Amino acid sequence: MDLHRKWKIVRVVLTTFYLMAGWVLFTAALDPLMLGLGLILSFFVSLLTFKLFIEKNEVDFHSLLPRIHYGVFYLLLVIYKMYVASFKMLWLIIRGRINPRVVHFRTRLKSDIARVALTSSITLTPGTVTLSLDDDHLIVHWLDAKTTHSRYAGELVKGVFERLLKRIWI
Repeated sequence: MDLHRKWKIVRVVLTTFYLMAGWVLFTAALDPLMLGLGLILSFFVSLLTFKLFIEKNEVDFHSLLPRIHYGVFYLLLVIYKMYVASFKMLWLIIRGRINPRVVHFRTRLKSDIARVALTSSITLTPGTVTLSLDDDHLIVHWLDAKTTHSRYAGELVKGVFERLLKRIWI
């Protein structure tokens, strides 16, 4: 069996796994009949769509299988940052001391899913909205801009998010 055929099988298996996880999450049924039906449907859908889920040249398993323990910590951190930033934004708006700017910066994340997680986390945090993601270049609207220098602004906006996402998806 050649390498391309093996990689195709791995892509189908991983796509089936992710679809099955979605099935269990959305149906919340753990009886054997529903699990069996979900597995069969996930397998057939993955045969038809695995090329859409995992690209042919994306062979890095670390970008496809995240580290769950860091993911849980990341989720808790995002919730905490959302909570703290909402009060900061409320205080700034009440005082009328906002300094809105559009900042440009780059990310060092290599995985597409890690980049999307970063942009989603930035957007979920009050006071920042990701306007564009183009490869490794981000454009963010920042309501309380401390600087427009790209490297410094990037560190203030993405901060610990990027470092943790690098550990989740190496």
